[in-house]
Amino acid sequence: MRIQELPPDKVLEALASAPEGLSAAEASRRLAEYGANRVERVRKVPLWLRFLRQFTHLFAVLLWAAAGLSLVAARQQPGSGMETLAAAIVLVIMINGGFAFWQDYRSERAVEELQALLPHTVRVKRDGVLREAPGDELVPGDIILLREGDPVPADGRLIRALGLQVSTAALTGESVPLGHDARADTTADLADARNILPAGSSIVSGEGEAVVFATGMRTLLGGIAHATQTAGAQLSPLQREVTRLSRIIAVLSVGLGAAFLFSSLMLGISFAQASVFAIGVTAANVPEGLLPTVTLALAMASRRLAKKKVLVRTLAAVESLGAATVICTDKTGTLTENRMAARSLFVDGSARPAGPEALQDPPGALLRETAALCQTLVNVDGHLTGDPTEIALVELTGGLPERTPRDGTPFDPDRRRMSLVFDADGESTLHLKGALEAVLPLCSDAATSAGPHPLTDDSRAAIQAAEGEMAVAGLRVLAFARRTLPPDTEREDWESKLLFLGLVGLEDPPRPEVPEAVALCRAAGIRVIMVTGDHARTAEAIARRIGLITTHHARVVTGDQLERMSKTRLQLALDAREIIFARTRAEQKFHIVEALQAKGDVVAVTGDGVNDAPALRQADVGIAMGASGTEVAREAADMILLDDNFAGIVAAVTEGRTVFDNIRKFLTYILTSNVAELAPYLAFAAFGLPLALTVAQILAIDLGTDMFPALALATEKPEPDGMAQPPRARHQRLVDASLLARAYCFLGALQAAAGMAAFLLTLAVGGWIRGAPLSSRAPLYLEATTACLATIVVMQIANLFACRSRRRSTFRLGFFENPLLPAALAIEATLIVAIVYTAAGNALFATVPLGAAPWGRAAIFAVLFLAAEELRKSIQRRRRRLA
Repeated sequence: MRIQELPPDKVLEALASAPEGLSAAEASRRLAEYGANRVERVRKVPLWLRFLRQFTHLFAVLLWAAAGLSLVAARQQPGSGMETLAAAIVLVIMINGGFAFWQDYRSERAVEELQALLPHTVRVKRDGVLREAPGDELVPGDIILLREGDPVPADGRLIRALGLQVSTAALTGESVPLGHDARADTTADLADARNILPAGSSIVSGEGEAVVFATGMRTLLGGIAHATQTAGAQLSPLQREVTRLSRIIAVLSVGLGAAFLFSSLMLGISFAQASVFAIGVTAANVPEGLLPTVTLALAMASRRLAKKKVLVRTLAAVESLGAATVICTDKTGTLTENRMAARSLFVDGSARPAGPEALQDPPGALLRETAALCQTLVNVDGHLTGDPTEIALVELTGGLPERTPRDGTPFDPDRRRMSLVFDADGESTLHLKGALEAVLPLCSDAATSAGPHPLTDDSRAAIQAAEGEMAVAGLRVLAFARRTLPPDTEREDWESKLLFLGLVGLEDPPRPEVPEAVALCRAAGIRVIMVTGDHARTAEAIARRIGLITTHHARVVTGDQLERMSKTRLQLALDAREIIFARTRAEQKFHIVEALQAKGDVVAVTGDGVNDAPALRQADVGIAMGASGTEVAREAADMILLDDNFAGIVAAVTEGRTVFDNIRKFLTYILTSNVAELAPYLAFAAFGLPLALTVAQILAIDLGTDMFPALALATEKPEPDGMAQPPRARHQRLVDASLLARAYCFLGALQAAAGMAAFLLTLAVGGWIRGAPLSSRAPLYLEATTACLATIVVMQIANLFACRSRRRSTFRLGFFENPLLPAALAIEATLIVAIVYTAAGNALFATVPLGAAPWGRAAIFAVLFLAAEELRKSIQRRRRRLA
């Protein structure tokens, strides 16, 4: 059934309804049959399963294996302490998993405050009585009444309309409200028919009655929502990197652990002892704190962004935006204030600045009256609601007049004009406004200070030239005309022989903070591409005002041109240094994103309409508008700008880059100690030395003393030059050669040497000679391993300061710039003291109290460590300056 082609009475008949609406009983029956009128969410992964997944990723599997091996060894060698080790490893898994799940859960809950897909209540006829009912109880056949400001709750077919203008921007991207009526339409598809009100659109002016013919997921909105929710989301660069790093570490850890287990058994060592070695090697290589640190870094960035009115729906999107090389942004409301204001006038043959004082002369007064009357605004609780352009005109003319039109013709995009007839003092006057090309041909005279003057070819050319100058300046231009109607004038002759009054140029001004934000993006090596449905000249003018275009060679591509481009031609067009897209449709935005990704760019995209959802889903980072956007767009996005402000995107880019840097700082810090933890096992295998660290002591470092300082690194503030650097390459790794060289070959080697030196010096001072037997419970051995443990912890304190910046001197970083840093160091110091000097610590970690000498040696090693790192940074800075 093509419901748009039927007359209103046949529509009611087809839906088994009537002008008085459905009965309550029939509505209940249909509700049970068709279901609630809501856009259902695609069933997501159950909460319990998402919780379990936090304990089955690669790092967790490795630790489960280590715990299992510990239990096997404990059965073979009772009283060895392996049971305690197994319990400690399981505790680590539970803490890590619980923390990660909690952060993920909190992030999802935050966005649920925005879930309001359809209006809560609607005016519906039931049993011949107009009543308010919950929007989710609407059924096919219901008769609903809609007025100015109402959102459309379900797909409806108009059966009565009075001056009805409908905004379908959420569905089609069309920013201009469209006139709708109840007449049958045999020329248009369902979505384009003027008698169809799709769910998700809204009433700008007028009122109408419609019969509901589709609800819930059967609506046009529901179809788009379903396609969007079931589309596969893109993995973020960080997710891909963490997955890759997890696999590498898993292979390395399992390989080394298995090699140590096999070689130990071949040397005749007991299975329990061999298991200790294997578990130690595995624990030394697994950065147990990686996943909670990544989650914390993202969560902290998300909280900081929330204060800047940026709501993060998926934590990984923060880092993805930090990697962005291109931002495709809307214009209206994002780069501009979404608030029209009159800027320029053309009256009586000359241009003048807009303002009430410019409309005091006779032709200006006529223009002021027509501009004030030719509108369909409504005053709701002291606030004007309706078309932003009309609000700007009323503000220009001094207020909303208290007069009601007798008749008129609503705005129509085909006619590109509207007219209203007012009666006063026994006369009927038609007031008209619209696009100049639609108004000027209807005019025979122009208003001047000397009275009406016939329009000549020269005066028409002057008016058109004035309109062109306004358009080049980025203004939206409206023409105004009027006519006193003789009593016997036929309706079809109303809009003829008009008196031309003048032009008004209106502007949606750029947000004041946008030029600086665009400049920051340019300095950071990020291209900003405007993709808008507005006129090309308007888009280009705004782009120049905000610094998006700085040359005379910028390329402006319209939607019609884009339609004729192949994928290859589009990719070639995107090579332009400066490019904007105008008069584009939402599906074209999707193709632009695809083309940029094919070129290797990491793409962030803004959008607000339902039709923007595919592009938001396809992008590496989808950014929806919170103030003006639709729920379907917000559901498809990774981030939501609560105030629709482009500057929020730049703030998010800064945080994203900081997240990536902070995770690299954490990895450098943690991998450094992993070298020091692995060195004793390598020394045991290669040189037959006693083990300088036990497995329990390794876990004490990784999951005790190192954990809080590592988390503090995840909350470091952005580096001063963070936005002065180009985006990292799409193929750049989280762990690359430079990080490994610094962590393993430099910092790690220094720390490993210090730890082994502390161990061997303690043995030497105690009189041990290499080759002499040394029991694992001997006081000297316990003192030596404790000294090694304490030295590594003290070195990690120095390493914490070294890792706060890759380039800046440690001594130029404010200690209290990061409030978590002092607290983390206090916790680390408290833990090592408890491990060394309490009976429980001695029992759990096989330690003994130390004297002053081991601590003194550890302090000297730490000072030398920092001095070496400062020298390396100094050399690196000098090379950068010379380069």
